[in-house]
Amino acid sequence: MAKNTSLYFRIVEGRNLPAKDVSGTSDPYCIVKVDNEVVARTATVWKNLNPFWGEEYTLHLPMGFHSLSFLVMDEDTIGHDDVIGKITLFKEAIGSQAKGLDSWMNLTRVDPDEEVQGEIHLSLELVRDTKKSCLRCKVIEARDLAPRDISGTSDPFGRVIYNNHSAETSIIKKTRFPHWGETLDLELDAEELSEEGTVIVEVWDWDMVGKNDFLGKVEIPFACLHKTPQLEGWFRLLPLRNESEAGGKLGALRLKVRLVEDRILPSTYYQPLIELLVESVISPAEVEDSSALTMLEEVTTVESRQDVAMTLVKIYLGQGLVVPFLDYLNTREVNHTTDPNTLFRSNSLASKAMEQFMKAVGMLYLHEVLKPIINRIFDEKKYIELDPCKIDLNRTRRISFKSGVSEAEVRDYSVEMLQTYLTSIIESIVSSVDQCPSVMRVAFKQLHKRVEEQFTEPENEDVKYLAISGFFFLRFFAPAILTPKLFQLRDQHADTRTSRTLLLLAKALQSVGNLGLQLGHGKEQWMAPLHPIILRSVASVKDFLDKLIDIDHDIVSSVPQRAVFMPSVTVKEGYLHKHKADGPQLLSRFAFKKRYFWLTSETLSYAKTSEWQVRSSIPIQRVCAVERVDENAFQQQNVMQVITQDNDGKLNTMYIQCKNVNELNQWLSAIRKVSIYNERMLPSFHPGVHRSSKWTCCLQADRAGCSRTHSAVTLGDWSDPLDPDVETQMIYKQLLQGRDKLRKKYLEMEDADQTSSNKEKRANPDINPDGAECNAQLMKPGQSVAARLLVVIEDLEQAHAAFQLREKEDATTVILNP
Repeated sequence: MAKNTSLYFRIVEGRNLPAKDVSGTSDPYCIVKVDNEVVARTATVWKNLNPFWGEEYTLHLPMGFHSLSFLVMDEDTIGHDDVIGKITLFKEAIGSQAKGLDSWMNLTRVDPDEEVQGEIHLSLELVRDTKKSCLRCKVIEARDLAPRDISGTSDPFGRVIYNNHSAETSIIKKTRFPHWGETLDLELDAEELSEEGTVIVEVWDWDMVGKNDFLGKVEIPFACLHKTPQLEGWFRLLPLRNESEAGGKLGALRLKVRLVEDRILPSTYYQPLIELLVESVISPAEVEDSSALTMLEEVTTVESRQDVAMTLVKIYLGQGLVVPFLDYLNTREVNHTTDPNTLFRSNSLASKAMEQFMKAVGMLYLHEVLKPIINRIFDEKKYIELDPCKIDLNRTRRISFKSGVSEAEVRDYSVEMLQTYLTSIIESIVSSVDQCPSVMRVAFKQLHKRVEEQFTEPENEDVKYLAISGFFFLRFFAPAILTPKLFQLRDQHADTRTSRTLLLLAKALQSVGNLGLQLGHGKEQWMAPLHPIILRSVASVKDFLDKLIDIDHDIVSSVPQRAVFMPSVTVKEGYLHKHKADGPQLLSRFAFKKRYFWLTSETLSYAKTSEWQVRSSIPIQRVCAVERVDENAFQQQNVMQVITQDNDGKLNTMYIQCKNVNELNQWLSAIRKVSIYNERMLPSFHPGVHRSSKWTCCLQADRAGCSRTHSAVTLGDWSDPLDPDVETQMIYKQLLQGRDKLRKKYLEMEDADQTSSNKEKRANPDINPDGAECNAQLMKPGQSVAARLLVVIEDLEQAHAAFQLREKEDATTVILNP
């Protein structure tokens, strides 16, 4: 049974941070680490002790994790950045909160003895004979130790301690992946064999001058050696755990963290639930009848509705039925709406599903339409303001050659710039019919049809346009303009000046989406100078919407419904620096050359510039690992490696440098996603480079890697690959939480004999995880959808219980027979 772990976290804001600069302020930013690996860095908020970030991330971690750390740093232009404090959350603490954590947390001091990472490979054996007994510890190797020296490495040695006995390994210099292969014997007295002590294995970084640095420890109860005479395996290194509170003197962070951890059953167990969901949209008796979908909506909470909507969109995309799915929900929504002014105004499942659908299939289209204009607005950084109450003449750049500017001049200049930007945005959108994904166009065509059938009165002529533009403009393009970073249009949030420009443009585009029907009725009368351009655009917007839905419905079945899987579509692109390793040569830090990269689902290609016609390409099917590279390998930060295998089985490595850690993580995640189903993925790799006939990371000559690969560790976003089992498991969990509500509402109406029959079918709880017959296969056609759905839920619940029992039995067997 596979394991799926997703970690959601949002860095909201900080308060009462200490001043680190001579000006009496700080320039704070946050670094986020998962098990001491940097996964994100927030923007720097300059000269602020109460910063707001509002940045959120999703991480998919199939192999799990142990801790999540947030370090608050003060950025310095000269010298090293200062550490303000940190917060560390352990997986157990996060997982214990079903709804996640959402609170202010005090920062603590950063203690080097607490900053440990990595694992150590040990073998412990209790050796007894008639003359003497000893504790034999074989210290084999360690991996991913913390760097303690300025070179980015350490000089590690191991120490074994039990009672008053101790022994040490040799020192291996300049490595974070030491191979010792040494056996240490501690002779024990007879009385010590019965003591309930603890065997401690410590790892230290040797320093010629000053004290040695602590790298971590492992504690093993001596009693384990009585039960299992020989223990061997990889053990996670632990800190000293003497972390002290700073009493709030270092300030606090407001964090939102949620852990979703599931065990995924084999696909066959989810098939009955998939069939019920498919049946809801392809063969509904009447659109108003109850179905598995309508029952799911009944038990979905407001907080989880967006996640459920996105999961359903992915399920139906995988089934090739996303258009019938949306049509089913939208038809019910339209039929239940009597006032056209309230159509799709609530956060119903239909509204959320359309929102998430547009993100899932239309994000690349959105980038193509908006990115050039958004980049221009960020680059120009104009001071724009229309609200008389907010105009600040001290913040304006010189608009004219006069000694100063008036409020009227600021407003006139702002109107001119906003009209220019808004015209560019509208023209880009209305000329993008052919760029819009076909599946989006067909979904809007169906929506247009349903609304036109429901609201036939002449006074409701515009409702069919408003239904589409409400999603297209108000819930897709306008939010992307308002917060470009959340739609991956920019790497960082906008500064205050640019944010205001984007807000005013988003407001104007919302009015365009409303076809100018509510202009002049709100409180913001200072937006009136933009009303003429908004009204002039209404005709072109209607014409655009008519062209958008002018498409053959059957075209959807002939093209992929998920844009990211289309070979010709570029998933990610941009300038990076590359160096290709051609053997065991010395690689200079200056050997990286600037190249423009394109990533599709089929190739990773690059050229000198984005306009260059000749490209070099790497087939994605040849990728077998995409991993980070240690800083000391090239004395450079943010370097990754793409390892490929040619037809002869030879491994080739290309090293690529990114400009910052966020760009590094984005490229790692993007390449891993498009190569996730490759068959020849490596289980291990070298985080160093091959130099002077050995690897810089572990000082070994072997090609076999010294660190585990992270092929499935990715950032969660719109481009996540479809995974029907994971998605159906999420729906099952939602239904399981609402099972009692469904049973109470629907089964009270079932015939008593039929209910009794169902109970008999479920009387035997035994399940064979290797291929049990599902109760759903024994259903009678006359049973209600509710009864069938409840049986499927119970089948899945029993299957999970059976697999968990088997896992416990297997784990017990491993302990007893190592």
